[in-house]
Order: sequence, then C-alpha cells, then structure tokens
Amino acid sequence: MAGGGATGGSVQTDTYAGARGWLLLPAWVTLGILTLAPLAIMLVYSFLTKEFRGGVIWEFSLDAYDQFFFDRGLFGDAPPQIEWTYIGIFWRSIWQAGLATLLSLLIGFPTAYFIATRPEKQRALWVFLVTIPYWVNLLIRTVSMKFLLRDQGPLNEGLMALGVISEPLTIVNTNLAVQLGLFYSYLPFMVLPIYAAVERYNFALSEAAADLYAPRWTILRRILIPAVKPGILAGCILVFVPSLGSFLAPDLLGGARNFMIGSLIEEQFKGNAGNWPFGAAASMILLTMVLILLIVSARQSQKEAR
Repeated sequence: MAGGGATGGSVQTDTYAGARGWLLLPAWVTLGILTLAPLAIMLVYSFLTKEFRGGVIWEFSLDAYDQFFFDRGLFGDAPPQIEWTYIGIFWRSIWQAGLATLLSLLIGFPTAYFIATRPEKQRALWVFLVTIPYWVNLLIRTVSMKFLLRDQGPLNEGLMALGVISEPLTIVNTNLAVQLGLFYSYLPFMVLPIYAAVERYNFALSEAAADLYAPRWTILRRILIPAVKPGILAGCILVFVPSLGSFLAPDLLGGARNFMIGSLIEEQFKGNAGNWPFGAAASMILLTMVLILLIVSARQSQKEAR
C-alpha cells in the first residue's frame, strides 16, 4: 500500500515542493506588471513638477502634496493656510462611502440570510438574481439610474400618477442621487460574502439558544452576528473601498457640486489642463488611507481570533 504505513494515511508530502517558486512565478509576474509597476509609476509622478501645457517635468518636488494640503494664494507667495477644498472633497467621499456601506449592510444582511436559509436547490437561483446586474457594464447601469431618477423619469412620473407628489422631485445632481448610485452599484459585494458566511453557520447553535429561551434579538446579536462577522467585515471592505474611489456615480448623478475624490483624480488626468502630479498625489493619499483601513481591520481580526 503506497504511502499508507502505520500512520493510517496521516503522512503529508509536498510533491511539488522543489517547484513551488516556479509555480508561483506567473502570479508574481502578473502582480508586478499589473499592480506594483503602475503604483510605482504613480508614486514617482506624485513627486514630479507639472508642465504648463500638460504632462510632467522631471524635477522632483513636494508641490503636489503641498497643493493638496495648503493654500498659498494665487501666486504662491502668501502665508500657507489649510486647503479645506480638497479636504472637504475627501471628507464627502468618506461619509458617502460609509453611508453606502451602512445601507448595503442593512439591506444585504437580511438578503444574505434569506438566501442562505432557502432550500439548497433554490439558493443558486437567488444568487443568480443578485448577480444579474453585473452582466451589464457599470457605466450603462449608472446612466440607467440617472434616467430613472431624472425629473421626467419613471420614478417621478409614477409617484405623480399615484398622487404621492404634485411636482417632480429634484434628485439628480444631489448627494442623494450619488448615494443611490453607490448603493445600487456595490450592494452585491455585501450580499455575497455574508451569504457565504451564513451558509457555513451551524444553525444548531441558534436552536440550542432558543431551547434555552433566548429571545430572537439576543440570538442574532450574541450568536449569529459574531459567527458571521468575517463575512460582514469582508462585505463592508468590498463596498467601502470601491465606493471611496468611485467617480462614475458622482460624475453622472452628482454633478459638479457633489465631487468625490475619484472625480477629482479623474479630472487631473483629462486634457491639457490636467495636473498629473497632483492627481498622482491625490491617488497616493487615497491609497494610503485605504491601506491604513485594511491594516487596522486585519489587526482587529487577528486580535479577535486569539
């Protein structure tokens, strides 16, 4: 009997131990070319100088970061003051992304729980229905959302036909429209991780707690949520991070008065009037914020695992 022995098959061997590095090489090459190299280029560009007609001059400086945080007047010779414009855009992006995450959690958790508690043969159908919107490009879905929310769109016409409102509601070009766009775009990112966690949950724990006369709210708060917390955390990250850097929803649904950081970065790389170093600096600041969030989240998960 090959590989059996007295241990009853407990011996584990790594047949490809010697070739492990070569097997990982394609993944490392892909990661380096498609992820690390663009980030390195962006980092270098953030320390370059803006060329008057667009592009960059290969002179290293901190002007782009200084422009983001400080206002030195029209000619750059005034005493530095905090540049609240860009900080305000960052803050708007944070609370919009946070609110989209909260709304997605409030809707996504019951949806994921419902799907996970259906008969096994029905679950694939429900997951299929959740993922159908992703068959269509995000740009098309966002434009469709704008058509739905406009003053003469189906939403306002339906509400007026029902007598709920007497005149159209102004939704497009508001923070509410941006929020609806973010929520609609990233809701499945919340549903699917939570669904995967709830599907693995041992419902015998809830039944045991119910047998001991624990209220439903207590079972949810003390047993179910802690058990599926990794899925909840993964869903929150998957919604918050792309919402923070989104630019389609703010551009198409929010207008110029509802800029988010993704829109700001996009504008810096468009046309000859763009400021590539400033756009790269804003990108690096956004990336740093996201990395800090992920590191804090990972450390918190490690502490809870212990």
